Amino acid sequence: MANKDITSCRGILDFLKEEGELLTVDKEVDPMHEVSGITKAFDNGPALLFENVKGYPGQRILAHLFSRGERVAKIFDVADHRKLKFKGLEAIKNPMPPKVVDSGPCQEVVITDNIDVLKTMPVIKHTETDPGRILGGGQVYISAKDIGHCISFKRVHFRGKDWASMAFNPGGHFEYWVLERRKERQNLPLTINICPSPAVQGVSAGGLVPMVIPPGSDELGIAGALQGAPVEICKAKTVDAYAIANSEWVIEGYVDTSQTVWESDEAESKKDFSTPFFPEYHGHEGRARITYKFQATAITHRRDNPIYYVALAHSFEYPYMQTLTNHAALYDLFNRQWPGLVVDVNSLQCMKGWNGLVIQVRKQKRRDAEHITNLFMAAWAAVSALRMVIIVDDDVDIYNADEVLWALNTRVNPKEDLILVPPGTRIAGQSGEVVGPVSPVWRMGFDATIPWDSRWQYWRGEFPEVKLENWFTPEEIGQVRSMQSEYARLIAEKRV
Repeated sequence: MANKDITSCRGILDFLKEEGELLTVDKEVDPMHEVSGITKAFDNGPALLFENVKGYPGQRILAHLFSRGERVAKIFDVADHRKLKFKGLEAIKNPMPPKVVDSGPCQEVVITDNIDVLKTMPVIKHTETDPGRILGGGQVYISAKDIGHCISFKRVHFRGKDWASMAFNPGGHFEYWVLERRKERQNLPLTINICPSPAVQGVSAGGLVPMVIPPGSDELGIAGALQGAPVEICKAKTVDAYAIANSEWVIEGYVDTSQTVWESDEAESKKDFSTPFFPEYHGHEGRARITYKFQATAITHRRDNPIYYVALAHSFEYPYMQTLTNHAALYDLFNRQWPGLVVDVNSLQCMKGWNGLVIQVRKQKRRDAEHITNLFMAAWAAVSALRMVIIVDDDVDIYNADEVLWALNTRVNPKEDLILVPPGTRIAGQSGEVVGPVSPVWRMGFDATIPWDSRWQYWRGEFPEVKLENWFTPEEIGQVRSMQSEYARLIAEKRV
């Protein structure tokens, strides 16, 4: 394996190039629709580095860093991408605090006068129906004595040269700190860091399991443990906050907690939530909403060919990012309550991140079956955005949608194994209301595990293992394997 430095974006690009995981685009590309069009067309493919950005000479755009699980596993030295959560869990339990440095590459150029974010950096426009160019790939970093080190992705729309709407998920750490400062009638200083290390980006995508990672946690410490070295931070130039030193770009500023704004001009004029924003993680068009105002006070960046990062919300990126912390936290949470019951957790790509979760269990005694209903409730209590939970036995591959659907079709009795929770139902202090693309929806739970007293009816059988080389050449075997679907290869390997 090639040498790599994963403490910066540039270090990982060198590694990906050596591994054949980076596709460089030298022809001119327009950040208005062309970048997003190419990125979407090549989703789940190689990392993309656009070297010639129209209107932004000397700047580059990176996309798809996390779009393949195998690539993410290579980055973090994990043999199997399905085991990434265990690397994340180790980091959660053994954080490596950040290191303060005097300055960093992110501050080689400092702009404090006549700030114009969209003129300065190649923020893309995702679709033609977007209200503008949306910054979605920056890590919002809040740092203070009472806050610790809080990092997260936010969708940011610069409606003015130096101010933007900054949206956040209800119930997350960011909302908590905004409301705390609002009670004190204080603004919230922060930095938006673009293209920090992959570990920082991975941790930024998490934060949805506050029972394990509560507000005030050292989230940069988790990133440091993931990358095997402290994340270096430096004092911001214009606000009482820190920047991530190895970032490519940093926007300094503060959230004005006294002022709310709509996310688009159209929404501002209509004063409702019906106007489109951009395709969101759930696969439907997101809607503009009212949120808080971010005021930029400075832009800093690397001098030499700074890189802007594009992360499409509706893509393969976020599920692979989130497994490092969110799946790790859920696995830990479940096993604290029911040691040994939960084998693994996963969100299938078709579930679109945190809309759905598959939990794999190993029932070893009768009372394990009695815990299944409580396991549903624990999942919903832990993740407020979760609408569907499927629980299966350990003979079901939770990384294959066909396998999970097979379990649903053959092991679910809707009369007994389907749990429906109406909107407004309180679960462990939460309202239980899950917001769909349009309106609140019911939660659904499918118990696709084998009934304890009927286990003998659910044996899948076992086909004999043979040495195909006795009859076929390696080329013939490879040709047949290439014709088989992913599910067919899975069943062949399981031999059941």
